[in-house]
Amino acid sequence: MFNFWRRALLYPFVLLLISWLLWETVGSLFASLFLSALLLVYAALHLRQLAALDYWLDDLNEHIAPDGAGLWGEIFARLNKMIRRHRKERAQRIAALQHMEQAISALPEGVTILDEAYRIEWCNLLAEQHFGLDCSRDIGQQITYLARQPELIQYIALREFAEPLILRGASQAGLILSIKLIVYGGNKLLLISRDVTQLERIEVMRRDFVANVSHELRTPLTVVGGFIETLGDMPNLENDMARKAIQLMGEQTQRMGRLVADLLTLSKLEDTLNALQEDVVDVPALLRMLCQEGESLSAKRHVLRLEMMSEHALLGSAEELRSAFSNLISNAICYTPQGGTIVVGWHEHGDQFVFSVQDSGIGIAPQHIPRLTERFYRVDHSRSRKTGGTGLGLAIVKHIAGRHHARLEIVSEEGAGSTFKMVFSADRRLPLATSE
Repeated sequence: MFNFWRRALLYPFVLLLISWLLWETVGSLFASLFLSALLLVYAALHLRQLAALDYWLDDLNEHIAPDGAGLWGEIFARLNKMIRRHRKERAQRIAALQHMEQAISALPEGVTILDEAYRIEWCNLLAEQHFGLDCSRDIGQQITYLARQPELIQYIALREFAEPLILRGASQAGLILSIKLIVYGGNKLLLISRDVTQLERIEVMRRDFVANVSHELRTPLTVVGGFIETLGDMPNLENDMARKAIQLMGEQTQRMGRLVADLLTLSKLEDTLNALQEDVVDVPALLRMLCQEGESLSAKRHVLRLEMMSEHALLGSAEELRSAFSNLISNAICYTPQGGTIVVGWHEHGDQFVFSVQDSGIGIAPQHIPRLTERFYRVDHSRSRKTGGTGLGLAIVKHIAGRHHARLEIVSEEGAGSTFKMVFSADRRLPLATSE
């Protein structure tokens, strides 16, 4: 800094010194004229350098850096070096951005970057195809203005992004997308879209196959079951082994019948064309009836208690809710040892409604709980066979919960019992008086 001021003030100091000497030798008038002339030349040189700087800065890409003497030369050199470094860094950032865009464009998913108001900031080619966008034209537009599917608008409005959204017919007929929103960077959102049309078709084929096979099995199972029942009633059947064999065949035929019925129920629940038939469900009355049935199933081997903490009804399918509630109650009875206690509850938790079944049964180890709702998953295969379970009950309950915008919660400890809950949102709440 000192060196700068020393060099900057050297020329004016020399002028003043020369002017003072002239003042002493030839007089004040000549000294003043001499000093004024040299100061004008000095100012003109500075203005010339400023004009050159302005001309250069007007278009850095077209104009070359000006030459200058003294301090101006050093300033021009430092500015030129800084601009070159800035250009190099800018080129590196542009190259990195282009590389990132190429990488994102190569992904098998559509990627759309949204701001906090869901306005489009950038999207790749697949996202354009999925939503019918034009990235060069639609930047700054809200995604809900361009993709007007009610399901997508509701998904964004609810801001419940834990589960993906299946969107049908987003930009063209027959197209099925899996939509996922990811919040990042504080207020930015990443909209990931994947074409699952082929996967959905395979899933539909699988469901149709299971439904068709299950339907075709019903008739031969009914016939076989009828003949086994007839054989068992024959009075001249004296062989104990034959009677035991016929009894076992009858039990297994009934079990296969239950399995076929559950497969058909599950296929029906999974069918996207099978819309939920909503009605007012008198939950308190339904639970009282199911508890009476549970007491018959238990045959006084358990203590079955109903805790009714709410008298509100629900909006939903009475048939499906009966199936789900009954399934959880019968599971508790089957997996609770004799003398155990089973508590069936219906209560409010904040603005939500909770159906619960708590038992003092054998409990479930933690590693099994996440997989309980999988089809045919069994914690104890031998015990499941003894209870006559099909391995599809909790899968059916989970699907029914999902169709009613509810969630299934499972809390259990091995050897200390289990609690199964179906938690319903407030939009399903109805006062009981509406059903009268």
